[in-house]
Amino acid sequence: MKRRELMAGMAAFGLAGPAQARPLMPLHDTPREMLSPPFVDGAGRDLTLEDFRGRVVLLNIWATWCVPCREEMPTLDALQARLGGDDFHVLPLSIDRAGLKVVRRFYDEIGIQHLGMYLADSTRAMLAFGALGLPTTILIDRDGKERGRLVGPAEWNSPEVTDQIQSIIDEKEK
Repeated sequence: MKRRELMAGMAAFGLAGPAQARPLMPLHDTPREMLSPPFVDGAGRDLTLEDFRGRVVLLNIWATWCVPCREEMPTLDALQARLGGDDFHVLPLSIDRAGLKVVRRFYDEIGIQHLGMYLADSTRAMLAFGALGLPTTILIDRDGKERGRLVGPAEWNSPEVTDQIQSIIDEKEK
């Protein structure tokens, strides 16, 4: 397969191109059940998605070696600064095998101020969340169910995306 054909195929699946060219996150017709592998936060505490129940969560599976992941991280930081609180949380789940030290260094390098640090075993996380590539971002409702998914980078602090996420936040708890 020629490089041009490969790139055209990737673009057709939304895996290539700049983050600002990405569409809104496609939402599912009905919420989907999710698995949650264990992960740790920046303080080393063991967590699962159950620890975030009651909040809308934007789970972003990423790694410091993933160029599109690195490029979209400032937009996730801005989204957390804008919407984060008791009702919403951006959960950037790193799958870096080198551990939290590389995540801390990356956060310091690019000036991440509003995101927490989270780390999971790469194989367990990718399998449990059904992530086929990086970054994979999953929108999770207050009941812990998957509402939407996007593979590839996005501009998470754009007005359109912010409005889409705010509409999920504004839904009544069931």
